[in-house]
Amino acid sequence: MLSQVLNWPRPAKRLVVVTVDALLALLATWVAYSLRFEALHWPSGNQWAIYLLSPALALPIFARFGLYRAIFRYTGLHALYTTGQAVALYAMAAIAIHLWRQWPTFPLTLGVLQPMIFFVLVATSRVLAQFWLAGVGFGTDHVQGRMLIYGAGEAGVQTSTAMAITRQFKLLGFVDDDPSKIGQTINGVPVFSAPEVPALIKILNITDIVLAMPSATRERRNKIVQSLRDLPVHTRSLPGMSDLASGRVTVQDFCELDVEDLLGREPVKPQHELLEHSLHGQSVLVTGAGGSIGSELCRQILLEQPRQLLLLDHSEFALYTIHRELLGWCQAKASATELVPLLASVANRRRLDWVCATYQPQTVYHAAAYKHVPMVECNPSEGIFNNVFGTLNTAQAAAAAGVQRFVLVSTDKAVRPTNLMGASKRMAELVLQALAAQADAHGTCFGMVRFGNVLGSSGSVVPMFREQIQHGGPLTVTHPEVTRYFMTIPEAAQLVLQAGAMATGGDVFVLDMGEPVKIVDLARRLVALSGLKVRDDQQPDGDIEIAFVGLRPGEKLYEELLIGDNPTATSHPRIMKAHEDFMGWGELQEQLGLLQDAAAREDIAAIKAVLLHCVHGFHEQQDVSTS
Repeated sequence: MLSQVLNWPRPAKRLVVVTVDALLALLATWVAYSLRFEALHWPSGNQWAIYLLSPALALPIFARFGLYRAIFRYTGLHALYTTGQAVALYAMAAIAIHLWRQWPTFPLTLGVLQPMIFFVLVATSRVLAQFWLAGVGFGTDHVQGRMLIYGAGEAGVQTSTAMAITRQFKLLGFVDDDPSKIGQTINGVPVFSAPEVPALIKILNITDIVLAMPSATRERRNKIVQSLRDLPVHTRSLPGMSDLASGRVTVQDFCELDVEDLLGREPVKPQHELLEHSLHGQSVLVTGAGGSIGSELCRQILLEQPRQLLLLDHSEFALYTIHRELLGWCQAKASATELVPLLASVANRRRLDWVCATYQPQTVYHAAAYKHVPMVECNPSEGIFNNVFGTLNTAQAAAAAGVQRFVLVSTDKAVRPTNLMGASKRMAELVLQALAAQADAHGTCFGMVRFGNVLGSSGSVVPMFREQIQHGGPLTVTHPEVTRYFMTIPEAAQLVLQAGAMATGGDVFVLDMGEPVKIVDLARRLVALSGLKVRDDQQPDGDIEIAFVGLRPGEKLYEELLIGDNPTATSHPRIMKAHEDFMGWGELQEQLGLLQDAAAREDIAAIKAVLLHCVHGFHEQQDVSTS
């Protein structure tokens, strides 16, 4: 029957509520008369008019206060507060009519007693309707899991309310570090301490834990996540405080842990004064604006309120997607920034010259690149044209138009590369270093930023691992010893923006990214935080297997950030400046000519010969056994 009621059309539901309120108004009048005269009452004479006046007066007031637009299963204290306001206005109107008509059958005390009874009846009807329609406390047919909420604060209470409405999980307890809360109850649900969690999981058969601490520090979250890693529960998180404050929290909002929770360190913090100085009120061009890094660059640049943001990408869909997203943001924030979507390939020098000459950007962030190692290995000439000559085209077009700053997004794979992608990115760095050395010929400040793998980006292992977990595995890892430096997408974008502000010409900036992470450890962490176990020789009854598939062509076991050993500090505590050798423009220009001819002929051997000559430490990766 409950499902039938929920499927009624809205007018039918509203008619039922109006009818119930009319009957409650009559009942409240009858109860008030009976209490007033201390006997069961039967109306007579003018008393019939008073009975009829109650619903006739109350229903329009309730409608005016929007009480018939509310969804009962989502009603709360605000709805009861509104009901109290409506009943108070009804009481004043009823007393005013009595004083005007001076009915002897309407004692003045009735004007106080009847509204009080009416409010109690209406409020009770709303609460009972909410409990029935939402199914609070009734049945567990739809329960998908047994849950603990980590955090007994406001966010945790809101989460429990959302869970009660959906009935998808059975809430068995809160977990909190506050000693004053431990042992207490919240809406009948006990609050436990953190050390009790392992025992609770066994005793109560807990399947899920939700971190309801949106304002907790990253360090605190990391400690909690670390403590839950080896427990057989699915660990998830809530959205940010802005979503909680808006009242949009539902069970569907529970999300997998942020990639920052997997990083194991504090993300690099930006220095906003640097960003504001280099971006505020300026015209900024981002190439590769539809990609993972390029799109995040655009989002963070918008926060600094540039005068104009030029979005350049060769993918129509990617450009449409980021342009639509940023337009929505600008409209919501009433931003005055002009957004200009530009379809273009960085291999098209004529188009780039036109863009720079027409829009006169002051800063260019060059994020357009082919970055997937196996893909460039299979398509070397296209990788060279896009990564090397695309950078050259964009840099020369920027210099010709008098762009003040040009920042290249590079990669740690450019350091002693074992693949064509990394070598092509190091060649792109050499192009900018050589151009920067010609500072007297132009006024553009060239800089480049080198960082490691980006968690959550397209091609990152994290989305791939999560998809493989959803399909029951196996999780594919290339080699047991393969390690990588990791950072988050916002962190990477912040580093690029910071470096752009600090560049003086020819700078290679790198991030102090802490210790590298083994990919297999990252895989194990994701499996554990999904409430599952790794299936291996030690745990043959586990859920998810990790399969080692061998290094891909050109892939290294370990990545590096520096070619030399003499980095220097910058004004940012986590950003260093590398000092690395490069070719002069005359010699490099000759090699670029040879490289262009080789790429045009699809001559892979000639391409590699040029890269071997120009790129320090470049060598082809030998096969590595996974045994």
